[in-house]
Amino acid sequence: MTKAELVETVSKVSDLTRKHSEVIVDAVFTSIIDALQRGDKIELRGFGSFRVRRRGSRTGRNPKIPHFKPGKELRELINRR
Repeated sequence: MTKAELVETVSKVSDLTRKHSEVIVDAVFTSIIDALQRGDKIELRGFGSFRVRRRGSRTGRNPKIPHFKPGKELRELINRR
């Protein structure tokens, strides 16, 4: 699913205009990105959690890597199919 498809789905489900739905989707993504940049953990019950993982020391760069861990409900729904 692309961002445009997500906006379209939000628009249909919520009876909002496409423009309003796009603002909402952008706000959610921006909030997640801002929280990860601050080092916060994001937990969406029933969906999963996002956090930043640090790679171990090595020669060169030691980048931070965003990590997603699916929640129990999401894993069960996906594995059921």
